[in-house]
This record gives sequence, C-alpha cells and structure tokens, in this order.
Amino acid sequence: MNLEGLVKQYLEYLEIEKNRSQKTVENYRRYLKRFLEFLANSANKPFGSLDAKDINQEIVRQYRLYLNRLPRPGNPSAGGLKKITQNYYIIALRGLLKYLAKIGLKTLTAEQVELGKAVRREIDIISYSDLERLLASPEGESIQSWRDRAILETLFSTGLRVSELCQLNRDDINLERGEFSVSGKGDKIRLVFLSAKAKEVLKKYLDKRQDIEEALFVSFSKANQPKVLGRITPRSVQRALRYYAAKAGISRKVTPHTIRHLFATDLLQNGADLRSVQMLLGHSNLNTTQIYTHLTNKELKEVHEAFHARRRK
Repeated sequence: MNLEGLVKQYLEYLEIEKNRSQKTVENYRRYLKRFLEFLANSANKPFGSLDAKDINQEIVRQYRLYLNRLPRPGNPSAGGLKKITQNYYIIALRGLLKYLAKIGLKTLTAEQVELGKAVRREIDIISYSDLERLLASPEGESIQSWRDRAILETLFSTGLRVSELCQLNRDDINLERGEFSVSGKGDKIRLVFLSAKAKEVLKKYLDKRQDIEEALFVSFSKANQPKVLGRITPRSVQRALRYYAAKAGISRKVTPHTIRHLFATDLLQNGADLRSVQMLLGHSNLNTTQIYTHLTNKELKEVHEAFHARRRK
C-alpha cells in the first residue's frame, strides 16, 4: 500500500481503535497532508507512488526547517509558525511512524524524531476583583440573565471547558449533591463540583425554564417572549463573555478558558495540590497542569522575604 493509503488507514485507526474525536482526526489529516505534499515535492514523486521507506532523517530535518520558515496564517510578518504549532505537525508524524511500526512496516522510528523545545506558555489572567465584577455583570430578572449568571458561576465553580459546558444536559446535574460527572477529552470521565453560589443560580435559572429541551444551557430568541432555539454553542458563550467583560470594564481579553485558568490558579493559591487540580481539570499529563504554577510563585517570594535569614544584620 502506498503512503497516502497508509495515512488514511492510520486516521481510521485513530477514530476507531483509539477513539479520538472527529476534530482530532481532522487536525491529524491536515497535518499529515502537509507532510505528504512536502515529501512528494522533495522526493519528486506523485502522491500515489510515495512509500513508507521514503521517510528518512534527512527528509524530516528538511521538513522541520520548512515548518519553521512557514509564514503564520493571517500574520505572515510575525515570522515562522510558533514552536508549539510546529510540534503539532511533528506529533502527528510521530504517531504515523508508530502506527507503521505497529503494522510491521520498516521505516524511520518515532523515537528518531524529537519534538522541538517549545517556549513555556504564559497564562494571562484577570484579577480577582475583575472576576467578581464579571460574575456580577449579568443583571435583571430575565431568563437570559439568569442563564448567563449560571454559565459564569458554573464555569468558575467547575473549571469546565466551554465544549464540555455546552454539552451538559439538565439530567446530568445533581443540584442536591452539588456534583456531577463530565466526559472530557478522549471521553475521559471526571467528577466536578458546584459551589453554593453556582447551585443557587442554577436552581433559579432552571426554575424559570418552561421548555422541554434536554440541554442545560440553551439559546433564546430576542423576542419579548423569548423562545428556546436549541442548545447553546461555544461561540455564543464566547460572545457573551466578551460582552460581560466589556460591561464590567475589563480591558483584557476574557474567554471561557480564562475562567478555567482562574479556577485552577484559585485552587493552587488556596493550598490545593497539583495532582488534585490535574484531576479536576481533566488533564492527562501533570506537565499540562504545571503551567499554572508560575502564577503562584509570587507567594514563594513572600515566604522567602518573610522568613529567610531574619537573624542576619
């Protein structure tokens, strides 16, 4: 089978055997299509005649140079692709190589392809006073206002991703116990918890609902007597947060993920251990959770200043 067919087979393997999401599979398809185009051009071969043996260390070296010099989409003047974006392409290639080895084909091993060292991401969060103003910004007694209060309080109480929030159904939520299970990335199930404030606001919002729609959070028409239009979308939640951030006088960009960051840093700054925060966020790897630790390092500096070498003059 030619390499193009093997890539197709690998993508089907990701979908069926590894249970990857459609979005993940589509991203891998895009990453690997770019590699095949580069390989075909470098080897001066048509797609249909590419072979797994055409992948070697020199080709991978040239491919990495190509990615590093590739203009950023929408901002070509900013230089090449970000290191983290380049790594997405390399991760897809490594996955393909592992699959080829799994089915017994001899080619470059995944271990021979190293990931580039990415610059640590800096997380930009808003202050706690900004957060309080944001949570209080939906005003009035309309069902839309109560829905938006409930969305904000639920996001901050649980640290949910916006996609997870939008997929919640009414039956998923146990207001009495204040906890529920959520299916995250890779269909991993985790337990999340509702604060007293989140439970209070959710109850008032649900008491106002007169429809039979199963979704917990729904979109409404803009009529005087709003009608339910169906399950709310991540895009709608993002737009709502931009509106309320502006209303609260917050100049920084605020997204649902901003509140997820605040959820994590709030826990860490109040003494939660990193492993527990990892479980609450649904991170597969502890290294992903460690990006939050630099935000709490200022407390270590305060400890050092307060207690280090106090007897010295």
